[in-house]
Amino acid sequence: MYCATIQFECYRDALIQEVDLAIGKYLDALRYNGQILGREFPTRMEQGVFVTRVVTPLPESLHANNASEPVKRALQGLHDAGILTPQVKNLGIDLHSDHADPCTNPDWQVLYTSFLSTCSPLRCGEHFAPIPLHKLPVLETGDYQPILRWQQAWSAADELQMNGELSTIERQAVKEISNHDSQLSVMGQTLAKAIEERSGIPTYYYLYRVGGSDKESEQNRPCPSCGGDWRLEQSVADILAFKCDACRLVSNLSWDFQ
Repeated sequence: MYCATIQFECYRDALIQEVDLAIGKYLDALRYNGQILGREFPTRMEQGVFVTRVVTPLPESLHANNASEPVKRALQGLHDAGILTPQVKNLGIDLHSDHADPCTNPDWQVLYTSFLSTCSPLRCGEHFAPIPLHKLPVLETGDYQPILRWQQAWSAADELQMNGELSTIERQAVKEISNHDSQLSVMGQTLAKAIEERSGIPTYYYLYRVGGSDKESEQNRPCPSCGGDWRLEQSVADILAFKCDACRLVSNLSWDFQ
């Protein structure tokens, strides 16, 4: 990922509340289009110019060619609020984050995230590197907001079970991210199917796995959806140990036995 700043300069007198609202809508549109990452975008004022610090998947992510229709409408909203076309300044690579997938056309991809992840939740099946959402055909909403909302929900459930302090809530959180027929998993599988239909690339859904009686039975557990053999001969990125091509599901060997 890459660090950048976006500068917003007014070409006429404007109310700061109006400017702030227009900038916020523009940043939201960029986020839902996968052009910027994360949920917080610090903005400061420098000599009458508003400067926002963001993280992008690629150096060219904020190029106008990547703008969705919602982003274009938000850009018009900036002009209506008296703001010039934003100026982007790339600052360099973020050394502590994942880097975008190098594939132009991966053989397969997987919808995967964690409570620590702020990058795209779509990953290349070969390199397990995040694929910038703005490189995909847009969903019916005109952007990728449903994918990011699923990612927020999954991350929240993952953080609850990682904290492990509230047993009842923790158990429910684990069910949501590990059961193939939970509400959250069904939502994710529906999104994975939509991504596959639009991209033409086989798209799998990740099921979190923890617990189990012993390592041997875990290694031989069947696909929870069809009951078929789905164990991989070699794991992917030391995470994915199971992959069902029929059900488009992947999973890890229980973390209790790694």
